[in-house]
Amino acid sequence: MSITSKIAKHYQSAIGGDLLKYHCPEWDTDIYYRKTYPLKDEAKVLELQANGKTIEALVESILVKARDKQGKRLFQDTDRTMLMNESDPKVVVQVATQINNARLQLTQEQAAKE
Repeated sequence: MSITSKIAKHYQSAIGGDLLKYHCPEWDTDIYYRKTYPLKDEAKVLELQANGKTIEALVESILVKARDKQGKRLFQDTDRTMLMNESDPKVVVQVATQINNARLQLTQEQAAKE
């Protein structure tokens, strides 16, 4: 088996598995997500992080990765403004961290500075 075949096989097993679930009590919602995502979905998040726009990157990851039980997106791109301006930063960080399995741990004060 070639290296590219091995890479593709690993990716398919990672992306094709069962959705993981996180219950967000503040939003009274179950949020489903995958273990991994295509690089095209990660590109915008990585670009925002590279430009020092941490909060925007967290919101983007929620927009792209948060799913319902059937695997459909919970949010549309048009929900970006609401998540940026009308949601508790602490909860946004919690949800994004869970979805991304992120190592980044922002405090509420750091999020407010963004």
